[in-house]
Amino acid sequence: MTSDSAKDFWAGKRVLLTGHTGFKGAWAGRWLARRGAAVTGLALPPEPGPNLSTLLGEGHLAASHLVDLRDAAAVDAAVAQAQPDLVLHMAAQPLVRRSYAEPVATFATNVMGTLHLLDALHRLARPRAVLVITSDKVYENDGSGRAYEESDRLGGHDPYSASKAATEIAVASWRQSFCTEAGPRLMTARGGNVIGGGDWSEDRLIPDIIRALVADEVPLLRNPASTRPWQHVLECLDGYLTLLEAMTGDAPLPDALNFGPAEGAEPVAVGVLTNRLLSAMGRPSAFAQDSQTGPHEMALLGINSALAQKVLGWTPRLDAARTIGLTADWYAAWAEGQNMTALTDHQIALYEDIRP
Repeated sequence: MTSDSAKDFWAGKRVLLTGHTGFKGAWAGRWLARRGAAVTGLALPPEPGPNLSTLLGEGHLAASHLVDLRDAAAVDAAVAQAQPDLVLHMAAQPLVRRSYAEPVATFATNVMGTLHLLDALHRLARPRAVLVITSDKVYENDGSGRAYEESDRLGGHDPYSASKAATEIAVASWRQSFCTEAGPRLMTARGGNVIGGGDWSEDRLIPDIIRALVADEVPLLRNPASTRPWQHVLECLDGYLTLLEAMTGDAPLPDALNFGPAEGAEPVAVGVLTNRLLSAMGRPSAFAQDSQTGPHEMALLGINSALAQKVLGWTPRLDAARTIGLTADWYAAWAEGQNMTALTDHQIALYEDIRP
């Protein structure tokens, strides 16, 4: 969908965006507001330290509710106030290594938190479409490195991955039980590993590199040879928003869709991505391997987006070089003390001008 037609669709829509204080959520809230949507955010307070949500502020939001998804009554009250037309559910405990330290909280937030939201929405007649975001890690990973398709078996070795697979099952049950022809269309979307400016999450590659550069240290990598389906945050969000638009129509859609790099894109290892980012930021290409032993993490991940291209006409717009370049530009501007709201808006506009 072109930028103009997207604005026509979203203008005046009441959108409930969960996770708006997170990395992807902050980008999503800003982009939706630029398209004319009235965005209500529901999330935990921003994490301490640098945070994209704090940098952008909340002036572009119609409302912001700082709510824990595990608090069913608070979720119910926020949803009743929002009265949304569309729901983009991204709030989650999203970190693999934190899930080992906080497994019960991870399952409680990701599974029961999603059910609390769906239960609150069930009492409203208003939502037309509800999109629940899970992860490329919902698949039972056989270690082959192949790109998983929507029909592949769900699984999950670590608590985070398992909680997202369980969320998929819970959403499928809810859809079959409560989303009749008169109810909202309910789907899940599974995104690849997202990078881009404004991420300061713990134990994530790009934020770890940026923290090392700020401290004038050599980045430490846990698994330099591991591969991930890297994609820019705007690429992933473009898929989600395109799907939400389609969900308001009558055309048949699958229950879940993958959004990841272009078909045939060469997997990029952690070490290679690190050196490319450092080079793009004018820094020496150098890293060290972390000698500490951590919890289990899958070495190879891949995700196949062919179905999204077939049913939505969605296709990635950015190659690896452009993805890394936009990420490097954002953090370089931040380090220089530039206006990051203007820079974020600029990158959104740049992305919209790229034709698929």
